[in-house]
Amino acid sequence: MILHHSASSPNSRRVRIFLAEKGLSISLVTVDLGKGEQHSDAYRAINPRRVVPTLVLEDGTAIGEVPAICRYIEDTHPTPPLLGETAEEKALVVMWERRAELEGFAAVMEAIRNSAPGLKGRAIAGPHDYEQIPELAERSKLRVKNFFADFDARLREVPFVAGQRFSVADITALVTVDFAAKAINSPVPSEHRSLKRWYDVISSRSSMAA
Repeated sequence: MILHHSASSPNSRRVRIFLAEKGLSISLVTVDLGKGEQHSDAYRAINPRRVVPTLVLEDGTAIGEVPAICRYIEDTHPTPPLLGETAEEKALVVMWERRAELEGFAAVMEAIRNSAPGLKGRAIAGPHDYEQIPELAERSKLRVKNFFADFDARLREVPFVAGQRFSVADITALVTVDFAAKAINSPVPSEHRSLKRWYDVISSRSSMAA
């Protein structure tokens, strides 16, 4: 397997952490987003959406989208389980990761893509061009604040995002927290003690350096 990724891409980081948690080491090919290599003919032949990461299997099959990549890795390397084991666990992991993606990760992405000068005309990742809407950036910052508050409330009740066990939901939530701090200068507010406690525990895992 080969993972086409970018060191600066938070979505790529989600997959690298997932692989590290599985104890897997695979070939990495860097796509330089700053130089626009994602728009090259060579990369478009691998992923027409021009986004990273993309997992390419030995037979040439290309899998894009983080949840799909993680699903393939989980099914082929089930230990340790990161998408849940029982039907209930699997459902809760999907639910909480989706909330982390939609309420947190997507909000940060929306904020940076609608405000960064270098992303003019590229407000949405993918093959099509969209103009920035500055008002969305301001709304997104409020969404991120609400994400922090909502997940702080959740983590007062359970040790991990999806419940009693570390899962991909924790990976997505932690990458979201780091993404918010770096991309839009929105660190976790000091009053969210449960979220901070969780963050300190999760960020100490060796996989987080992947």
